[in-house]
Amino acid sequence: MRGLGTRTILYQQNVATSLGLYNHDFISVDILRETGPITAGELAKKTGLTTGSITALVDRLEKFGYVRRQNDPNDRRRVIIVPEYEDKEEVYNTYLPLHNEMVKLVSSYTPEELELITTFLGKASSVLDDQIQQLSSNKQGPK
Repeated sequence: MRGLGTRTILYQQNVATSLGLYNHDFISVDILRETGPITAGELAKKTGLTTGSITALVDRLEKFGYVRRQNDPNDRRRVIIVPEYEDKEEVYNTYLPLHNEMVKLVSSYTPEELELITTFLGKASSVLDDQIQQLSSNKQGPK
């Protein structure tokens, strides 16, 4: 699992670089892909970045057309970050080779095996979410 995690991080860093983004920027893009529109404060909490860093990050993502800011209709003080990158051709083209290779890999498994793999990945994601929550609540910073 650690090896797969490391390779996933390295792949993500290379995708971010190829799109002209910082890795934190692209992590935020992936978070928004999973969550949909969220407030800047929620994005800060999920990434562990300060609200000031999130402001600069959102500025960069907005400049590239990956997100847009929207005023929260319920609270004028809050801003909602709305993902806008899914239909961007450069994102599609960057992920297409990985998608094609994963389709080939998936086709080598039976439906029963895929169900087991899907269940495992879902549960593994929950375990990781729990561990992230525990680690982020016990942050001590570099020593």
